[in-house]
Amino acid sequence: MVMKLNKLQTILLTVVVWLLAGPQFLFAAEDDLYDFLWLDPDKKVYVLQNKVYKKEGKFYANIGFINGLNDNFQDTTGVQFKMGYYLTEEWSIEALYHQYSNSDDDAFKSIQRVNRSIPFVRKIEKKYGVLGVWSPFYGKINTFNKIIYFDWSFGLGLGQIASESNALTVQSSSTADIYNDEKNLAILGKTSFRIHATQNVHVGIEYHRDSYRAPGPTINDIPGTESWRTNSEFVLSIGFSF
Repeated sequence: MVMKLNKLQTILLTVVVWLLAGPQFLFAAEDDLYDFLWLDPDKKVYVLQNKVYKKEGKFYANIGFINGLNDNFQDTTGVQFKMGYYLTEEWSIEALYHQYSNSDDDAFKSIQRVNRSIPFVRKIEKKYGVLGVWSPFYGKINTFNKIIYFDWSFGLGLGQIASESNALTVQSSSTADIYNDEKNLAILGKTSFRIHATQNVHVGIEYHRDSYRAPGPTINDIPGTESWRTNSEFVLSIGFSF
């Protein structure tokens, strides 16, 4: 007897098969080995995934354009410089430096014009640090008869954020608005999607979200309470491997 599957049953069966088998293929490396119990117990099946763009033992360097995502009365852009080294195909160590440029946005100007007041502002000026980067996913896409190879990675590390804020003067009507320098230890986190153009050239897009502790504005001569702050940004970059 032949059992016919309707469209819904076919979709559900496909999803189940993907959930069971998908993670193996996503994480599969060239030397991965899988045992299939429904085969002869003495037989083993190797999963072969030839990598066109090898990473182990290679250095890389990137330059990128930063678009800040924080809503703190500033339009923020910047430039990224980073370099790293792949210890293995999946793990690398990376050092980065970000330089920012800030300008007052429309919300800042509106408050200043309508309320004749100055909001509390913290401007991120520099960021630097070191991260460990894990690249568990790689694959390829065939589009317009062109095969595109990519990697997807995650990074976590420590660094320092240099900023300036008007926390000490923003609530004082008798004092001119002054920005003072600040430096804060930060936990750096990111995820990156990298497309290989050639053996030595790649382009990428990254999302960064950093966490650090910094004080709020001083009110009635009482220093602001320290709390966790975040810095978020997108980076579009071009890099070189050697």
